[in-house]
Amino acid sequence: MISLKNLINEDDLDKYSPGRVPDDKSDQPEHSIFDYDELDVEDYEEEDFLNFLKSYVAEINESKLREAEYQGREVPLGKPMQGDVKKFKVYVKNPQGNVVKVNFGAKGMNIKKNNPERRKSFRARHNCDNPGPRHKARYWSCRKW
Repeated sequence: MISLKNLINEDDLDKYSPGRVPDDKSDQPEHSIFDYDELDVEDYEEEDFLNFLKSYVAEINESKLREAEYQGREVPLGKPMQGDVKKFKVYVKNPQGNVVKVNFGAKGMNIKKNNPERRKSFRARHNCDNPGPRHKARYWSCRKW
């Protein structure tokens, strides 16, 4: 692997220090490290780079999956938000691949999850140790608690 220090003379190294303002035009070096279009790269480094690009593209495609169309508009997937019918709503994909809106929570009730007795009682009542699939209200309700 080629280091940038190998491309620059030791005398010119202080001219490239970050935050340094050159005194005049004669103080600037003849060439810049950005003048090099291409550096030789060994084969194994090229494969590492290609693997990085593949994972990056997969990450971008996955981020596109975080948004979907529901009744003609783009909605975020898996992000609980203030509800319209119930207290909260979240858009998720069901096993068939359709985007569905899951409403959960009682609108007039306060969530008092800071009280350990109430938290324990709620989680036992709703069987939160086994919350079920993501496209059901119980999953999201248990996740809030």
